[in-house]
Amino acid sequence: MLRQVAKGVLTHQSELLENNAVVVQGRTGVLLIDAGITGDEMACLANDLRESDRPVVAGFSTHADWDHVLWHTDLGEAPRYGTARCAAAMRDVLSNPDWQAQVAAGLPPEIADETPLDRFGLITGLPDGTTRVPWDGPEVRLLEHDAHAPGHAALLVEESRVLVAGDMLSDVLVPMLDVSTADPIGDYLAALDLFEGVTGDVDAVVPGHGSVGGADQLRARIELDRAYVRALRDGGGHDDPRIGPSAKEGWEWVVEIHTGQLNSLSRKSQPEG
Repeated sequence: MLRQVAKGVLTHQSELLENNAVVVQGRTGVLLIDAGITGDEMACLANDLRESDRPVVAGFSTHADWDHVLWHTDLGEAPRYGTARCAAAMRDVLSNPDWQAQVAAGLPPEIADETPLDRFGLITGLPDGTTRVPWDGPEVRLLEHDAHAPGHAALLVEESRVLVAGDMLSDVLVPMLDVSTADPIGDYLAALDLFEGVTGDVDAVVPGHGSVGGADQLRARIELDRAYVRALRDGGGHDDPRIGPSAKEGWEWVVEIHTGQLNSLSRKSQPEG
């Protein structure tokens, strides 16, 4: 079911993992951001758009995680964009002869048989330095950063004042760092500073997972994430409300992400040898 976030912007949320697909209405069709994760859900979204005479004229993937680069035949053959680094990451995955088996092995078992991979990762990379999504619709500003994944992008729908955050600013997930980089803490804090710089232009934030928040929630989530990342740097973060007993029902497993990040950062800080 499509739900309106602001004028010209709607969301479609998956049942598992609460992934938010975002629809931005344009002149001749819609921009679809992070299309969804199961075949049935994406087909449902395509049907909703078709019944309202809103064809998909462009797609966008905020980053190269599996649950943000899926597609369904019913959504059509519109160009699907991402940053240059997002597209490069997907080319690396697809260049492996065994990519499909490797991706399938990493899917949640609850939906492994329901997730179509035939159009997985077919992303057209935008040139480095691109600041706008190329499509026939409202201005959508591209905010690229290094937190969570290489070439991660958030999108600001300027007319509607909606920030589509990708895997950031969630009320159910703690910040998930890319611990393979030289400075994962610094990268994440820099991205939060980037978001803080546009708070005056935003009335609603749509995270990759979880609930949509208003302007007050955007500021609160930035501060909560900043506090978590700083605590993580110092070996803490256990008191974050998204972890453990205080977590939303069904999301208690997020503590495992936290523990894994603490362990990875600890190993990273140890001198070699």
